[in-house]
Amino acid sequence: MIPAGHPSIPRPRVGVLLINLGTPDAAEPKAVKRYLAEFLSDRRVVELPQIAWQPILRGIILTTRPKKSAHAYSQVWREDGSPLAAITRAQALALEGAFGDGVMVDWAMRYGRPAIADRLQAMKDAGCERILLSPLYPQYCAATTATANDKAFAKLATMRWQPAIRTLPPYYDDPDYIDALAQSVREGLAALDFTPDAVMASFHGMPQRTLERGDPYHCHCQKTGRLLGEALGMKLTITFQSRFGRAKWLEPATDTVLAAMPGNGVKKVAIVAPGFSADCVETLEELSIRGRETFEEAGGTHFAYLPCLNDSVRGIEMLRAVIARELEGWAPRP
Repeated sequence: MIPAGHPSIPRPRVGVLLINLGTPDAAEPKAVKRYLAEFLSDRRVVELPQIAWQPILRGIILTTRPKKSAHAYSQVWREDGSPLAAITRAQALALEGAFGDGVMVDWAMRYGRPAIADRLQAMKDAGCERILLSPLYPQYCAATTATANDKAFAKLATMRWQPAIRTLPPYYDDPDYIDALAQSVREGLAALDFTPDAVMASFHGMPQRTLERGDPYHCHCQKTGRLLGEALGMKLTITFQSRFGRAKWLEPATDTVLAAMPGNGVKKVAIVAPGFSADCVETLEELSIRGRETFEEAGGTHFAYLPCLNDSVRGIEMLRAVIARELEGWAPRP
């Protein structure tokens, strides 16, 4: 029996918090500047001494880049907002109820809103005594997976009554993930009105030093590409996009490869982005728009970008299977 005057305690629940990278609140320079300031101040993202980096960030990058980035966002912005936020929200809604009545599914962004700390507090207030942090990065990288978990742990450090926590492991070689990717790519290729001379798997780039310092990201990407190619019965061209700054980044670079392909006889290409769980400015603008321009200006004749798994039925089934395994012992398998 609850004693008289005791504070109300909600029914105990389990929580699943989907986490993705983040996005500005609007496709305009002021919002983009705010977003970039948070993103590029993360020491997991830019591993340079802050005394050297911050003057560059504040004095050069944040005065020149927001306008250019805002234009890129404006090209892909939807009526319901940023594609990344809209799709992550849709994924959370599609998974609500997938693990039973006692499991709550929510979503957050590492940078921007909704903030990880805010959603963790909301889940705890709703009775979630156990929470699975689920960064939606198939391949592990300190600059993505680790920083998302860092932000959650920082919030936990302020809480008197902490929920029990688990973290979703990377699923770069998970059979459910590879199978979902392969089926999606097969359907995408079958719907084209041309047969590609090459199929490219473009992953988000990282500085070369991340590999040298022991980050497994490059190896995870290569394995995903190999397994996906084997499932499709073809060899994929694996590349890395989104280079930034003067440091050496993982190679080969997507834009460089696209520019060289027509001269090497590859006039028809299709691109898939297996490192992204949801389409975003890096896929919809950088690959689908600028990638096409680069390829066609170099002499390419046919170009196609194949969407991410997003909140498709196949994509949601894959996430449900991957997350359900991590909830073993906390929630009955659906």
